[in-house]
Amino acid sequence: MLTEVRPEVAALHERLETFMHEVIEPGEKVYRRQHEAAADRWTVPPIMEEMKAQARAAGLWNLWLPESEFGAGLTNREYAPLCETMGRSHIAPEVFNCSAPDTGNMEVLVRYGSEAQQKKWLEPLLAGKIRSGFAMTEPAVASSDATNIETRIVRDGDFYRIDGRKWWTSGAMDPRCKILILMGKTDPAAPRHLQQSQILVPLDTPGVRVIRPLTVFGYDDAPHGHAEVEFNDVRVPVENLILGEGRGFEIAQGRLGPGRIHHCMRSIGGAERALESMCKRVQDRVAFGKPLSQQGVIGEWIADSRIEIDQARLLTLHAAELMDLHGTKGARVAIAMIKVVAPNVLARVADRAIQAHGGGGVADDFGLAYLYAAARTLRLADGPDEVHRAAIAKMELSKYAPAGVATNGHAAARA
Repeated sequence: MLTEVRPEVAALHERLETFMHEVIEPGEKVYRRQHEAAADRWTVPPIMEEMKAQARAAGLWNLWLPESEFGAGLTNREYAPLCETMGRSHIAPEVFNCSAPDTGNMEVLVRYGSEAQQKKWLEPLLAGKIRSGFAMTEPAVASSDATNIETRIVRDGDFYRIDGRKWWTSGAMDPRCKILILMGKTDPAAPRHLQQSQILVPLDTPGVRVIRPLTVFGYDDAPHGHAEVEFNDVRVPVENLILGEGRGFEIAQGRLGPGRIHHCMRSIGGAERALESMCKRVQDRVAFGKPLSQQGVIGEWIADSRIEIDQARLLTLHAAELMDLHGTKGARVAIAMIKVVAPNVLARVADRAIQAHGGGGVADDFGLAYLYAAARTLRLADGPDEVHRAAIAKMELSKYAPAGVATNGHAAARA
């Protein structure tokens, strides 16, 4: 049973929806026009900073951070519907300073950062003055298994030396990106999940080279972007290490739980917008003498989309509530389930909407092609579907295995 939302949270959500309608929706057109007119695609359209100032003045700022003096005092369950509303627009999360990877990086600094790290990097991130990137995935290894990471972080006196190559470093192309959180290996001889550490790397550090922007089905996501980045004899002070050597996986788990809730709720918001677009389109277009809405298969698409979106939302809200009650570890099964469900629902709804729009659906005019590309990408981001399904199966099997009997190669854990 989902808990009832507090009246003040409901009022906050209403203000957010009003802001989306009055500022974000018209702002999208201006944003696109300014971006297309810019001489450099990696230039932030001026309307973005204007909308951010309006959001901050309206008290719609840093809403995402639970259990922290820096946030809006919302639980994961309370923030989730707001995150869904933001997900209706690909530019909206940044307007409210609630966009990835900044939210995850700020979460890391709030939970695990030192006072000095918080002062230097968290404060400007919370203020929206800079942006950040997260460097984890590597081109040379299967990064779905993060223990494969090869980038080395080696202590050298008062510095750590970093050598390696990352890609899909989201945010590294952004001209406002000043800091990366990098995950690498500090001790290859340690137990498997204690070899890795996370460290703060200023983007302007000598030896850091952004090699190229990466595209997603042809979209470069400028001016934010995703980059391949080389680290060649990069030296940062030892105080840039977060929490301590060998704590990288511990940090990652604390970071990924809330981030997956955010990804899923934004996916649901995107699916709602796609369904809305489809419903409007099929009532406006006529084929074979009657509106598309009266063609039998269209009704099935709409009904299936409504069912799937509501199912995904309820499951995601359930996961958010479990996180509030039991933490990320206690909600791990539900988090794994929503990470499989939500992107697939978004992809299916977007695909139906594209089909209903005909040729317009695969163009950029309605935003559906971009939405579909984003949905497909999310089936890999924060772990591929197959990894989450394997985790779900393992935890389900553990409920029924006799004591001491292995499930999926590991000793059974009693629920």
